[in-house]
Amino acid sequence: MRRKLLRTGADELSYEIRGIVKKAELVANAGQDISWENIGDPIQKHASVPQWIKDIISDLSQQDRTYGYCHSKGVLETREFLAKKNNELGGVQITAEDILFFNGLGDAIAKIYQFLVPTARIIGPSPAYSTHSSAEAAHANDHPVTYNLDPGNNWYPDMDDIYQKVKYNSNIVGILIINPDNPTGMVYPREVLERFVEIAREFNLFLISDEIYINITYNGAEAWSLPEYIGDVPGIALKGLSKEVPWPGSRCGWAKFYNRKKDVEFDKLCTTLENAKMIEVSSTKLPQLAIPKIMSDPRYQLHLEENNRKIGEKSRRISEILKDVEGVHFNPTNGAFYNTIIFKKGVLNGNQKLEIKNEKVRELVESWVSVPDMPLDKRFVYYLLGAKGVCVVPISSFCSDLNGFRVTLLEEDTDQLEETFRKIHDALVEYLEVVPENA
Repeated sequence: MRRKLLRTGADELSYEIRGIVKKAELVANAGQDISWENIGDPIQKHASVPQWIKDIISDLSQQDRTYGYCHSKGVLETREFLAKKNNELGGVQITAEDILFFNGLGDAIAKIYQFLVPTARIIGPSPAYSTHSSAEAAHANDHPVTYNLDPGNNWYPDMDDIYQKVKYNSNIVGILIINPDNPTGMVYPREVLERFVEIAREFNLFLISDEIYINITYNGAEAWSLPEYIGDVPGIALKGLSKEVPWPGSRCGWAKFYNRKKDVEFDKLCTTLENAKMIEVSSTKLPQLAIPKIMSDPRYQLHLEENNRKIGEKSRRISEILKDVEGVHFNPTNGAFYNTIIFKKGVLNGNQKLEIKNEKVRELVESWVSVPDMPLDKRFVYYLLGAKGVCVVPISSFCSDLNGFRVTLLEEDTDQLEETFRKIHDALVEYLEVVPENA
């Protein structure tokens, strides 16, 4: 090309959650069976959408209006329905005009960061969800700005770390909260959320709360939504259908704007997002039409409760399997459907291996781990894939200095779940050469 095509931040657009699939496919082609623990797709892990929800969608598909454009901000009756549900929480009140639909939260996230000036930074959690951290870094032509989640304290955020980073970096204009959290499965206590608000208010920031898992909590945990604690601080809550219906293929997400008139610059951002969607005409209409019908049905709450009960049972079973492994830091989860297992400092080195009997697979893995400066957790992930056929995601790929890996709590087949996590257990013991306490 006669000129450089890509700006500096473009190489930050990585997504290891899907990237590991390329490696796993090569391993599968070489003859190894794969257990997919890399991505939060309930459908892929044998979840079944209730028939009554399918009936609602089927009925809508027979109506001609489903096939036309909708309002650029989203179907009005759906926005009115969601505004009413929001206001029933008793916190910050909104109208349908404060809600904007996108083609999935990935679309919403990309646009939020896209229109910020490069010097305007959003500080987010580390370990980070890749869609947020990559988009933030790419817009700024720099590495993402992050605050630490502490595996030694239930994965709660280090609030002193946040305060100091915000105080001494005047480019930070907003704080990202993911609640419940991906990848850790942590659910923020109310007092922690209120501390975020205090910091935002003191330094004149706005909040972004990614709440895609807000209705997926278990083991007695309760997740608080942004309007319940934000007070008079400007903020954006991000919601979607993909995880709880579940309907990831709907590509349907929406943003709720709070206190937008409290700050001129924040209001400009909200307006710009609305204008950007107007240029696109509208977001996908069918799932928007389905939302009020699904969520107002009394069976929906029962559906959520049953799903949460099953995920809670799986989280407890996984805890039982992995709790005796020395050399790792393991926190039971209370929200979303992930767990992040962290290696303790000093237990990993560049010489550890797992036995891989398939010669073709062994050659593949050895070629991957021989790359210079290979992260030690990614090295384990590749050996786990080759030796046990379990595909997980290294935590070093979640914008983190920690070493570990993320798994899902999604497998509906209990025998398969047991087998997969027994393989992970055995791989950890073999790789770290540590004998379980109960052995």
